[in-house]
Amino acid sequence: MAEKKQEPCPPLALWLVTFSDLMTLLLTFFVLLLTMASMDNAILTTVTLTTADLGLLEKRGSGRVDAKARMVIELMEKPWEVLNKKQRIKDLLFPDDELPDEINKSELDKNLDVLAKPDGVALVFTDNLLFLPGGSELSEKGKYLIDRLVPMMTQTPAPINVAGYSDESDRAENPYLLSGDRALSVLSFLVDAGIPDKRFSLSAYGSDFPVVDELGNPVDSAMNRRVEILLKTARPIGGYQ
Repeated sequence: MAEKKQEPCPPLALWLVTFSDLMTLLLTFFVLLLTMASMDNAILTTVTLTTADLGLLEKRGSGRVDAKARMVIELMEKPWEVLNKKQRIKDLLFPDDELPDEINKSELDKNLDVLAKPDGVALVFTDNLLFLPGGSELSEKGKYLIDRLVPMMTQTPAPINVAGYSDESDRAENPYLLSGDRALSVLSFLVDAGIPDKRFSLSAYGSDFPVVDELGNPVDSAMNRRVEILLKTARPIGGYQ
């Protein structure tokens, strides 16, 4: 009797193994995306700032990064380009739509200057913006303007010098003392707002170094009665000291 021929086994669907592995990987990938999407944004922000060597944010600067403040720092990190970016810096720090009614935009532009210095960029405020006539205590308007600088200052570890100036129209018995008091008022406000005091230095020049015009003549204006806030963004070799 002839032996019955055995039927061959059907071919194995080996492609299913590869397909199942692919589906498993895709599922794992989507679960990972879902997990990352639900992470606390504050944690992500902290990690980003730390790895970027921007320094630890203080109590006023913790949380979400202020995009406008970061843009200001990027502009100020190149002091040699400031002449072409003065208005841009002003607009980012003090947007028209956020100014209170008591601060006029044209008045702000007239009494605020941005200067390039060898070691950084200085924001120059006249006494008209910050103080009452002949005084050294910050006015409410002055407090608002200085407070607008805090988010920007928290996003750089750059040292800060606050320098005060006065002129003969102040009629102060001691112009150096008055200019020092003005600078100290600004410095104290920033420290109270959360900027580390170790970053600050203070200068008082009295009526020395008046603002001059292009011909070298003294300018009889409020710019002689001013406070200069210098951010030393020109990073020295080895980092900030």
